[in-house]
Amino acid sequence: MFQAAVPFLASLNTERTIKFYTEKLGFTFHSEWDGYLIFSRDGIDLHFWSTDNPEYPKNTGCYINVTEVDQLYQEYKIQNVFHPEGAIKDMPWEMRQFSILDNNGNIIHFGENISEKS
Repeated sequence: MFQAAVPFLASLNTERTIKFYTEKLGFTFHSEWDGYLIFSRDGIDLHFWSTDNPEYPKNTGCYINVTEVDQLYQEYKIQNVFHPEGAIKDMPWEMRQFSILDNNGNIIHFGENISEKS
């Protein structure tokens, strides 16, 4: 049955998106076909489609499950990419998470399951 899901996010500018995800978030850029971008990091794939409508990324995002969320938070803190309300915190649904905004306006939540750490 299901094996994986791949977030499909909006990109307002392919060159800036490539730069942001490789330089600020540490993803590997794989390819671009007519504005369609593919990245990966630690087995997680992200795909992007091109648009010139800035409203699309404002309403787009994804949730990425991670391990060592505090370490990742520190890595991204240096890059100054956090959502204004995206500070790391423990959530009622037993995830420790933080949120970033990418260069397009997409929100990405990074969370670690803390249900067994309590």
